[in-house]
Amino acid sequence: MPAAQARSTPTLPAAQLERRFELPDEDATLAFGQRFAQALDSLRAKSEASQSIHNERFTGLQVQLIGDLGAGKTTLVRATLRALGHEGRVRSPTYTLVEPYSLDTKSGPLDVYHFDLYRFADPAEWADAGFREYFDRGAVCLVEWPQQAGGLLGVPDLEFALEIEGEGRVLIARAFSDTGKTCLERC
Repeated sequence: MPAAQARSTPTLPAAQLERRFELPDEDATLAFGQRFAQALDSLRAKSEASQSIHNERFTGLQVQLIGDLGAGKTTLVRATLRALGHEGRVRSPTYTLVEPYSLDTKSGPLDVYHFDLYRFADPAEWADAGFREYFDRGAVCLVEWPQQAGGLLGVPDLEFALEIEGEGRVLIARAFSDTGKTCLERC
């Protein structure tokens, strides 16, 4: 692995919730992606309902995906997008850095941004790219290789750490916000 890829993720606070998911094959990864999508949609529906009562709205969700090459990060994103209703091709944003998706979900319109920061050699590239605005739109931001941005991404709502284990994968999911915790509880 190139030295730039070995950059460590900034120290995060203690997780509000941590869960381990055994993903013995691709079907298990696809099933988790579907549960995650359902949790997201349920969370948004609840938020929309409380908006009219408490003037609260869905403020978005940042999910950081950690893992070596081939660990299943893009597969998990692809499964989530499909379960949210995306029918077209799901491209890995390795070269484009971000792929936007505007989806019509059960709970209404949802913007999802899929980032791949693998090619960043310096955290300053994150700031220079102007991606901060994507995180302020009430969207779901799925970020592969977040360590490449150093600490500039801040604390995520959720962290999905994927590890290859035998023929399958293990997903350690950690929630760092109330929104992330609620979502993870529904997975």
